[in-house]
Amino acid sequence: MNVIARRQFLSQLSLASAAVATAGFGFTTNGKRDSFVEVEIAPGKLRGVRHEGVNIFRGIPYGGKVSGDRRFRRPAPVEPWTGVRSSVFGAPAMQPPRNNEPAPAEDCLFLNVWTPANDNKKRPVMFYSHGGGFVIGSGASQSQDGSNLAKNFDVVVVQTNHRLGLFGFLYLDEIAGVDYAGSGNMGMLDIVDGLKWVNKNIAQFGGDPNNVMIFGESGGGAKTSCLYAMPSAAPYFNKASIESGPGVRMTPKETAVETTALLLRELNISPKDWRKLLDVPAADLLAMQAKLPFVPPFIDKTNNKKAQSGAGGFGPVVDGTVLPHHPFDPSAPEISKNKPLLVGWNEDEYNFFIWQRKETDLVKMDFEGLKKKLEPFHNANTDKIIETYRKTMPGASAIDVFVAISSIAMMGLGSVDIAEKKAKQNGAPVYLYNFGYKSEKKILDTDYPMGTPHAMDITFKFNNEVPPKDPSQITESFFGGSKPERFVASHHFAELWATFARTGKPAAKDVPEWSAYNLKDRATMRIDTKCEVINNRFEQELAMWKSIGKV
Repeated sequence: MNVIARRQFLSQLSLASAAVATAGFGFTTNGKRDSFVEVEIAPGKLRGVRHEGVNIFRGIPYGGKVSGDRRFRRPAPVEPWTGVRSSVFGAPAMQPPRNNEPAPAEDCLFLNVWTPANDNKKRPVMFYSHGGGFVIGSGASQSQDGSNLAKNFDVVVVQTNHRLGLFGFLYLDEIAGVDYAGSGNMGMLDIVDGLKWVNKNIAQFGGDPNNVMIFGESGGGAKTSCLYAMPSAAPYFNKASIESGPGVRMTPKETAVETTALLLRELNISPKDWRKLLDVPAADLLAMQAKLPFVPPFIDKTNNKKAQSGAGGFGPVVDGTVLPHHPFDPSAPEISKNKPLLVGWNEDEYNFFIWQRKETDLVKMDFEGLKKKLEPFHNANTDKIIETYRKTMPGASAIDVFVAISSIAMMGLGSVDIAEKKAKQNGAPVYLYNFGYKSEKKILDTDYPMGTPHAMDITFKFNNEVPPKDPSQITESFFGGSKPERFVASHHFAELWATFARTGKPAAKDVPEWSAYNLKDRATMRIDTKCEVINNRFEQELAMWKSIGKV
């Protein structure tokens, strides 16, 4: 997991959602206004928009105030409203401003629903947690718009905004008393409240409260890993998918204590005067958060009681109560033994970071440069790692080898670890995948193609890579490129996920049967225009990673 410095990697990973998300779209069809649809829930009436065969309800409050005296605590109840509440996106959590969305705010507990109809039909519910590490992101990102997934596969899609950064994960349990119990996991408990809302209300939106799949990409994958291990979430979902964000371990309580102490020192507040945090303007806290290490330090598998890099960063805390233990360490959580699981990663994850960081020189590296790039992270193991990949990738360039090593180290090793631990439980099945559709779009000012970078899977699994009604109007997507073949790969991806949501077993037309992962065959579905089940994929590479203690 730490070929690339984990702290550096995650600080860039948290920007992934921002890079691909320009939220919002106009609700008109061929110049005509869309119709409205109304539904009543306990706090009041909601008005949604019917757009191209989908009812869309935006900005539904699922929790009340979390500012002022509710900062770092459980939310106040939702306040009832009179009249009819319109379908407008709610504020995202505190973070830098987002394109085409309301201004971020502390009071951010809103969710969005996409449904084919409010008709009491029991459709599977696909409940998505956005990416962006634990510090940015929103349930209103256009790349993860749920319209096509709902319309084309007859499912209900739900996405939440929830507290992020120090507003959602500042650990105060040991200095603030019982009212702040669980403070290090408020952002996760917000998501649980979203699941509770679904359980209570989704039948009125055409969904089945007893058939709920949780899923998420990048930071949303790590959130899903946590939900899979949280007692408070357990009654409210039936299956899960962890995508390019394997959350094997989270922040130990000891590290969270140090991080809180660091924040208080930076603000010149003594621990006994911690209540002064409640009076600091939210914008000032956000500015202070930006000055601290961006994300929780990586927790190594060989030393999971203490973070390698010291204090800093905000994310879920293994507090022994809300999150009783690391999600998948030392084993898969017993509480979800009987819940089917999908887990996997994109083949060329690291290409996103070459693009995002403008690391153009990496594309030109030779094998001597490759060794220099990897040595700070692998020391004596560097030669062995490179030798293994040159053997399994004959004729590959140095940059190809670097991307392969970095991508599996970032997301693959944790995904395989989760799959193996889940398989050892002998409970519900686990399915391992690699997303491999290759975008021809070039990185920066290079001739090096994007391939399958981190975050490209979002538009594919939401079936937002679809052909226009007029074939002459095909345009280039943000990461996916311009080849029409991408529409086939997107349909495969979305259908596999929707079928898994419906039945607990991923399947799709024109896709081979996907066998559950086991410790003998280790079946892996490679998702592309032509999908393929590959047994013991990366066998030699994984044997090497295991021999040096990385899995």
